[in-house]
Amino acid sequence: MAGEIPDLHAEVRTGTGKGAARQVRRENYVPGILYGGDQDPLPIKMPYHALLKRLKEGRFLATLFNLKVDGHEDVRVICRKVERDVVKDLPTHVDFMRLRRTSKINLDIPVEIKGHEACPGLKRGGVLEVIRPQIELLVTAGDIPEHIVLDISKANIGDTLHISDIALPEGVKPTIARNFVIANIQAPSALASGGAETEEEEAAAAEE
Repeated sequence: MAGEIPDLHAEVRTGTGKGAARQVRRENYVPGILYGGDQDPLPIKMPYHALLKRLKEGRFLATLFNLKVDGHEDVRVICRKVERDVVKDLPTHVDFMRLRRTSKINLDIPVEIKGHEACPGLKRGGVLEVIRPQIELLVTAGDIPEHIVLDISKANIGDTLHISDIALPEGVKPTIARNFVIANIQAPSALASGGAETEEEEAAAAEE
């Protein structure tokens, strides 16, 4: 994970239950819970607009944060769940888990594809089909990669690219043991349909 660990600010939340949570939301906060790390769960609340801004920046569930709660020591956390309003799709509750830098966690990490310009398959009119735009990986909390890179610069039409074609950072492992597919280069649709028509014509000629 590049750069400094960003701060998140929260306050201790008093009261539990649906009624207390609704009151927190009326005060323009989002209720949440902080758990894990061999400590008791701590009910918290976060300023609504600050949380929404972080969510819009992306990768919220894959970012290690330094959580600052008034009256408590700073703690490294990762968000495990964001509940949203089913109609407005706005945050209504957040769950954070305490972590140490050495903690191992499973996270969905985006796949960045490079080499489009040099890819012989794409130059010949092939089509890139991405099967897995992100991959669940076992990572260390203090060193979460922002993405992993798949190089397609040498891929031809008909080639299938697997997780083994990606050089993963040290200490990072996929949670799936098999060598699964990430992407492939398909033949152009016109070429594929043209081939099908030719086969049909040949079959018809044989029947005559």
